[in-house]
Amino acid sequence: MKTGGALMLAIATLGFVASQARAADALLSESQLVEIAIEANPQVKTASYNWDAALHSIKQTVAPNDPILGYANTDSVSNPFGRPDLRTFSLTESFQFPGKALYQRDQAVRSAEIAHLILVATVRDVRAATETGYFQLVLDQALTDVNAENVRNLDQVVRVTETAYSGSAAQQTDVISAEFNLAAARQLQRQYLTAVQNDETALNLQLYRPVGEPLSVDRTLNLEALTVPLDSLTDRAYALRQEILEAALAERNANTALYLAKMEYLPDFTAGIGNDQYTLSSAGPQPNKFNYWVSSIGFNVPIFFWLHQNEDVARAKASLAAARSSQDLIRIQTAAAVATLYRSAQYAYETAILYRDSLIPLARQNFRVALTAYQSGKIDFVTLSTVLQSEYAARVNYLQAANQFLAGEVSLEQAIGAPLHQ
Repeated sequence: MKTGGALMLAIATLGFVASQARAADALLSESQLVEIAIEANPQVKTASYNWDAALHSIKQTVAPNDPILGYANTDSVSNPFGRPDLRTFSLTESFQFPGKALYQRDQAVRSAEIAHLILVATVRDVRAATETGYFQLVLDQALTDVNAENVRNLDQVVRVTETAYSGSAAQQTDVISAEFNLAAARQLQRQYLTAVQNDETALNLQLYRPVGEPLSVDRTLNLEALTVPLDSLTDRAYALRQEILEAALAERNANTALYLAKMEYLPDFTAGIGNDQYTLSSAGPQPNKFNYWVSSIGFNVPIFFWLHQNEDVARAKASLAAARSSQDLIRIQTAAAVATLYRSAQYAYETAILYRDSLIPLARQNFRVALTAYQSGKIDFVTLSTVLQSEYAARVNYLQAANQFLAGEVSLEQAIGAPLHQ
């Protein structure tokens, strides 16, 4: 029993270690990288704090002013704090004209919504930057793999030319040219490997991780077609893009500011209540009576409205016109950007698919046929080298088209204000 228990414990321990190893070896996906970047980015944190500060500014707009409690020591013959003939206690409070605070609260609420939209836009931009860094790493890794295969093909060409030269079926220049191409491709491979390392460093920086920390990410290149119609994407951009929503809220705030400017013609109020205490009844209005209650009310008179209020109203009208113009401009720019990016991304996707599914297989088949033909002496070395270069160029062109598609897709998400695939 003891031996069996020890065996079960060992099996469980090995299972736990294996599961931990699998977890450590798990590759981070694009979405996981985005989540890490958003959580660590200080700009996102700053925007979140600004939003929180804006939320705490709403209640202040409807909070009344603090009342003023007053005391007066009147007609003291000894000193300012001696026995007075009259003591006055007062309580005053100032009020805005009814309705002003509600408009001010509406402005504060919209300002908080704008702060939230800024947060969402910051998250959107961090997402785009992270996706761009991730796609650059994936594409450079794919380009490295393509060049590595080209190196293998060139090495095969070198062996074939050496065999042909040893049998006097080829010239020495064929061997030299093949070795030259192989050396150049190997040197280019070092450049591509350096680019991959730099991409890893840039992505770690985007994730706010140490520069040299290992980065285990899924480096599979996946292309997903854009199936949403252009009109639907434009409508989504109108409804979701943060800059458009911010412009709409700014326009509404400018309209509310115009109402508030016009309400400056209406008076604000001050109300008060007090109590007068006479030490001598003969000093008061009535004999044998020492306490009297006092009430007061006042309001401002807009005598200089032509200089103050009129200018406020004119300024508010100009701000409202500017806000409406900005909103119209952003909508037009958004529609144009979405249309342009959509068409470019669609073309890049179609080009990439053409190379992946048709041209690259044909180029590979052509290289195999040309290699066999060269060995049998049916074609010369220049033709073989041209065919190999065409095969390599086809694979590189595929990656370039994929890069253009992925970059356009990221830019399209920024223009719309939300991910395309949800």
